[in-house]
Amino acid sequence: MTAPSAPFGRALCAMITPFTASGALDPDAAGKHAASLVADGCDGLVLSGTTGESPTTTDAEKTALLRAVRAAVGDGVPIVAGVGGPDTRHTVALAQQAEQAGADGLLVVTPYYSRPPQAAVEAHFLRVADATGLPLMLYDIPRRTGTRVEPETLLRLAEHPRVVAVKDCAYDVLGSTKVIGATSLAYYSGCEELNLPLYAVGAAGCVSTVANVVPRQLRAVLDAFDAGDTAGAARLNGLMVPLTELMMASGLPGTVTAKALLDAGPVREPLQPAGREATDGLRRAYEELLAATR
Repeated sequence: MTAPSAPFGRALCAMITPFTASGALDPDAAGKHAASLVADGCDGLVLSGTTGESPTTTDAEKTALLRAVRAAVGDGVPIVAGVGGPDTRHTVALAQQAEQAGADGLLVVTPYYSRPPQAAVEAHFLRVADATGLPLMLYDIPRRTGTRVEPETLLRLAEHPRVVAVKDCAYDVLGSTKVIGATSLAYYSGCEELNLPLYAVGAAGCVSTVANVVPRQLRAVLDAFDAGDTAGAARLNGLMVPLTELMMASGLPGTVTAKALLDAGPVREPLQPAGREATDGLRRAYEELLAATR
């Protein structure tokens, strides 16, 4: 088996969607944030995913966001557009819309709420894969969707030429290692605490919410590992733990914590902004990480 490639780069940011103070989409802020992320080391950007508040943005806003980010970063930066949802027909329409708007790839989540069996999950992904000419990154996040993409299903889906990657939030390193070893699928860790462990067993990289605020530090972990400095990679990864824990495991969604650290406007209901105590803790951890990695 050929080692998995990184079709969308290694260090990807699951980008927030900036809003104005009144709650409207802010394309200018989105473009500026995207350009800053790329300048600070992100190889690619994932838009309209969980962190991008996709359940509460309209189809028109998703297209406007994609076009604003494309204009800001140019054609050389891979942009993966989140198009997945619980409705196969709507997902196909969003995929075609994203292709027309200039996406380089599609992030397609397992259909949620209806909890389809594996045969239906597989059929859903294949319908989307056949609907455009773009490569797919399958998004396996059973804690949110209620349905796992089982390793055996991924082995079958890997045979489709446009199913090229997985954003892995399944918390099953053994299952992920099995698929990595048996296919050419590019695995991207979607769980911050597993970025380095999955990378060590052959993942292509990560799709990170924390990268919204510390993209350079995130990339440095992967760079150290690639250079053969595994101890250095572990040290740098360890320095990120306090901020990662507050952003991703404090009980607040990553969208909320990322926006608490950025001038990116409010979150949309039903989400609520972080309180003062949480924001102060996030700020301290952020500043301590910056000081430790200068």
